[in-house]
Amino acid sequence: MAQNLINAVTLGSLYLLFALGMSLAWGTIGILNFAHGSIFMFSSFTCYLLVQHIALPMPLMILIGLVVGAVLSVLVQVLAFEPIKRRNPDPHRAELQILVGGIGIAGIPLAVAQHLTKSVPFGYSKSTFEVEVLHLGPVQLTNVQLVILAAALVLAGGVGWWLRSARAGLALRAIGVDAEVAGILGVNRRRLALGTMAVAGALAGVAGVLLTYYLGSIAAESGDAFLLKAFAAIVLGGIGSVGGAVAGAMILALAETAVVTQTSGMWVDAVSFGLIFAVLLLRPRGLFGRREVRRT
Repeated sequence: MAQNLINAVTLGSLYLLFALGMSLAWGTIGILNFAHGSIFMFSSFTCYLLVQHIALPMPLMILIGLVVGAVLSVLVQVLAFEPIKRRNPDPHRAELQILVGGIGIAGIPLAVAQHLTKSVPFGYSKSTFEVEVLHLGPVQLTNVQLVILAAALVLAGGVGWWLRSARAGLALRAIGVDAEVAGILGVNRRRLALGTMAVAGALAGVAGVLLTYYLGSIAAESGDAFLLKAFAAIVLGGIGSVGGAVAGAMILALAETAVVTQTSGMWVDAVSFGLIFAVLLLRPRGLFGRREVRRT
């Protein structure tokens, strides 16, 4: 029981790292980035390409994944999402085009990774990092799990503090509540949007590298699977809420772990869809979601 709980919290921490940036961008600057899964995968894949030529330690691999994820996310924003918003005065139509555009963009890094790996899973066997198992009574905990738990705690706590206490974070929250009024008050929407996308991509990159270490290897298609999990966690917890992302990720991971341990595991993906459906029916704003501001 205790072992299953630790495994579920580890899985939930990975979901959180992936979903937090996606929720942040969606809840503040209105970007639902469906290329997030490909950024997550390609950050890990870039680290794999580098470690094939030179043995690198885990901290440097995480840093590389963070930087690659941030750069890719900003490039997507500058080259695709910003032009879409400029050419569409109707925000709802722009949001739909951004969603479709993100799906299209996601196919590019996916195709590159599939071509170079021949669709074979890749891992970090040539990294200098070695997995160690700690025995705490009947419970086993690896050093990879400890890093994942620490990363989720520090990064989620840091993002939460930044949004509630830092001047830029408060300005970003103001954009999420009412972008037009925030712009009138002098908030630099473009700069904050680029910073938000950079943070979102960085979190995805960290999650991709840590997942690869945790599982031993991932496939080029792993980002698509995680995208569904993140969407379920965000809807469950509430868009744009750090606390909601934490709650949603952990509830989803606990539910999936229970399904895997108590059944054959065939219904794991149905849990994600079922939670999305149930929350949309019973509490459309999620557990910690806020009401939308509408001016008349």
